[in-house]
Amino acid sequence: MDVILRKWCREDAADVAKYANNEKIAQYLRDIFPHPYTLEDARAFIETCLAENECCLFQAVEVDGRAVGSIALSRGSDVYRKNAELGYWLAEEYWGQGIMTEAVRQICWEGFQVWDIQRIYAEPFAHNAGSRRVLEKAGFVLEGLQRQSVFKRGVVCDGCMYALLRE
Repeated sequence: MDVILRKWCREDAADVAKYANNEKIAQYLRDIFPHPYTLEDARAFIETCLAENECCLFQAVEVDGRAVGSIALSRGSDVYRKNAELGYWLAEEYWGQGIMTEAVRQICWEGFQVWDIQRIYAEPFAHNAGSRRVLEKAGFVLEGLQRQSVFKRGVVCDGCMYALLRE
């Protein structure tokens, strides 16, 4: 199965609304990711992705001609300007197939090519075993556990810090 990272297009909105409207995805993401996820949410998200921004690299994850997920790097600023944060989600029906691991490898390679950064990091919730596995398979190293750092849906839980260095 070919995994293609590409720029977002407005025609992706229906796919985004279809695949992102899933509690199993929303439970592991920041509160900015809504649930339920509507077509209007998808359109607004895509417009954000299409806006020119030299500090963000937003890509659609395409499989079989459909946008089935999202992946992004956001470059840090000030003393964190040599860092970029990685974020992603994938449609549930594509979990466990190596798709997101390949997407992470691709976007990290691109981030290191286009920016003068030393480090790409991700902060999955500690109980998100699938996302942690993706990062580890893509070469990220667990740097630490962030105890009681996440407040999601009325519950305090632990987060993790993973990083991939340019070296």
